[in-house]
Amino acid sequence: MKTQQTESFWQEFAALAGVDADYDVVAFGDSAQMSDELAQLVLIGQKRATAGLLRDFEIGGEPLPVEGGFVVMIDGQQQPRAIWQTTQVRVGPLSSVDEAFAWDEGEGDRTRDDWLRMHTDYFVRQAQREGFRFHDDIETVFERFRIVWPLDVADEALN
Repeated sequence: MKTQQTESFWQEFAALAGVDADYDVVAFGDSAQMSDELAQLVLIGQKRATAGLLRDFEIGGEPLPVEGGFVVMIDGQQQPRAIWQTTQVRVGPLSSVDEAFAWDEGEGDRTRDDWLRMHTDYFVRQAQREGFRFHDDIETVFERFRIVWPLDVADEALN
């Protein structure tokens, strides 16, 4: 959800980068603690991908990420921490994740097996809360990104 804080953060970036575009807002996970932990992985350059269920975009009326689109990432306290630009989007079954994507997502031991275990656990919890049927081939949105703001985080990611 866009707030005064995300809008100010975005406007500072847009003015300095000469960008005339809109943005989405994303917080990771299903708790403030998880959101903070995953945001930190982005800030240290380890996490450069994310995945979510296609149904969440459809039900929420949210547009799918698009290559070249911008996202303001917020932490568990709803504060903007970074802006990314989407570099790749693929929709496919959860089970279609590959080793490279698991590595880029930067969580756990960064293997496909660990990625599948963690994401299955997460999506099963979500299915139980929201009352939908989870299965291994549930349609998933796989997104890769690069950090563009703040500059110190973006510069560090390039090194």
